[in-house]
Amino acid sequence: MRTAVNLQPSLFDAADGVIGLGSPAGLRRTVLGAGAWLDVLPGWLTGADELFEHLAAEVPWRAERREMYERVVDVPRLLAHYGEQAPPPHPVLGEARAALSAHYARELGEPFRTLGLCYYRDGRDSVAWHGDRIGRGEREDTMVAILSVGEPRALLLRPRNGGGAGTVVRHLVGHGDLVVMGGSCQRTWEHAIPKTARPVGPRISVQFRPRGVA
Repeated sequence: MRTAVNLQPSLFDAADGVIGLGSPAGLRRTVLGAGAWLDVLPGWLTGADELFEHLAAEVPWRAERREMYERVVDVPRLLAHYGEQAPPPHPVLGEARAALSAHYARELGEPFRTLGLCYYRDGRDSVAWHGDRIGRGEREDTMVAILSVGEPRALLLRPRNGGGAGTVVRHLVGHGDLVVMGGSCQRTWEHAIPKTARPVGPRISVQFRPRGVA
């Protein structure tokens, strides 16, 4: 089993161990083009380091293997999934899902329902360029919200059909940051968490999705 670099506590995290949410009203939107947009709210979750420790210890993480280029390889991160009927692994994630559903009710027209979790143990763990296009995301506008806890990692976005290095959007996400990809983003843009040779600590991302989006 790979050993991750230890998590470095954030200087801005809650000192008393209280885990809670701020208001999503502070989200700031960037229009990406082609009907896609990105909302970002740094530090939405307080007590993010405590939540990281809880999820790292309590979630039933699984390692997967996938076929790639005629070989079966390890997926470079650990995974977990909670369906519509499954209770979240911590109550604050249920609160986050409800808050996001209320905030985006008019635009999305339906609640967020499922939770997917990814555990990036160190800089060798990553996710390649992709869009969440399995199911409805291939043909419909939708939303995917990502809450990040642990050490910040670079989240990159680029147009699906290219556009040059100058069109890549980069955000460092961790320690309770919230990112929401909406509109046509899953169809017309791609996103990735690249590998890094820098010594970085572990990060967990929690993805909130509507029904039928993966």
